[in-house]
Amino acid sequence: QVQVVESGGGLVQPGGSLRLSCAASGKIFRIYAMAWYRQAPGKQRELVANILSGGSTNYADSMKGRFTISRDNAKNTTVYLQMHSLKPEDTAVYYCNAYYSDYDRTYLEVWGQGTLVTDSS
Repeated sequence: QVQVVESGGGLVQPGGSLRLSCAASGKIFRIYAMAWYRQAPGKQRELVANILSGGSTNYADSMKGRFTISRDNAKNTTVYLQMHSLKPEDTAVYYCNAYYSDYDRTYLEVWGQGTLVTDSS
């Protein structure tokens, strides 16, 4: 069974920084993309950033310049989200997502349980 587990959420002051981690594990043949999404209270889930297997990245406009997605090159199954200059509106549950294939070459998607980032003001 494949799973992704997020960590690193917590309470942060406005203007502060936080780094989230996401580790995928299980019977994975290849990961094609990993992404961070977030869902604020009363709002729909939205894409924060993603990173493709070749290393290219994409960001939501409101996160550009403040958030950075990266991958552990030694472990292609681990990604990070470095967040700077956090704002109250960044308060949300942050979810990790992986798009991968298993050993049967079936394309699948898996979501983590989420990690909460909360503004302390």
